[in-house]
Amino acid sequence: MTAFSSNELIALITSFIWPLARILGVIAIAPPFGNNAVPVQIKVGLGVMLALIVAPTLPPMANADPVSLPGIMILAQQMVIGLAMGFVMRMVFAGIELAGEISGLTMGLGFASFFDPQTQGRSSAISQLMVLTATLLFLTLNVHLALLETLVESFKTIPISTSLQSGFNFQKLVIWGEQIFSTGIRLSLPIVAALLITNVALGILTRAAPQLNLFGIGFPITIGVGFLMVGMVMPYLALPIETLLRQGIETIQSLGSPTPLLFKR
Repeated sequence: MTAFSSNELIALITSFIWPLARILGVIAIAPPFGNNAVPVQIKVGLGVMLALIVAPTLPPMANADPVSLPGIMILAQQMVIGLAMGFVMRMVFAGIELAGEISGLTMGLGFASFFDPQTQGRSSAISQLMVLTATLLFLTLNVHLALLETLVESFKTIPISTSLQSGFNFQKLVIWGEQIFSTGIRLSLPIVAALLITNVALGILTRAAPQLNLFGIGFPITIGVGFLMVGMVMPYLALPIETLLRQGIETIQSLGSPTPLLFKR
């Protein structure tokens, strides 16, 4: 019969619990794993399976009681790191959602909204179309596998430390947040520009023929031009979305490296 001492048992538990906390943090928020349509049992099962694979490859950790204050702090630290890594990829999809929202509002489809299970809020039809397209590209390009690979590699770049100094670069995470707005503007710019030209043309037409009912012909024309532009732009969105997904993976990989100073004295 195999016997374990208390220290060996604590080391065995911590070597599994701490990596599991980081893995579950990523799975809980990173798309498509973080979608509420994915059952919790599958998320936990995937996290446990990855933790069982990763735990034997990690270097020995210092013994710390998992129910003590230092052990709980390390557990919370790993959970925060995992959530932050998943949040990087979530911001890519948030930028794509923003592009759809801007396009839909400019088209006049602000009233055509649906419940989004990912954000637990309202989402326009154009936004959901773009998010579904990005999700299909995400799976087709095997970015989900690259995300899991990056997660496993993060235990080398951001090792589990009992000193509560994770080496995680939160400054890069904050800087990456600007991608939400820049992505939304860049992806929606062709549609918004075409609709702007359409509205200017309608304004000139109304001034030339005041008897025309602008509200009667304006909305159908604007929506029609918007759908036409969406159909023309969608085939060309594959490359920029692929670039965004690759940049998201690269950002997650660089979270363990320090940010160079912008100004030196």
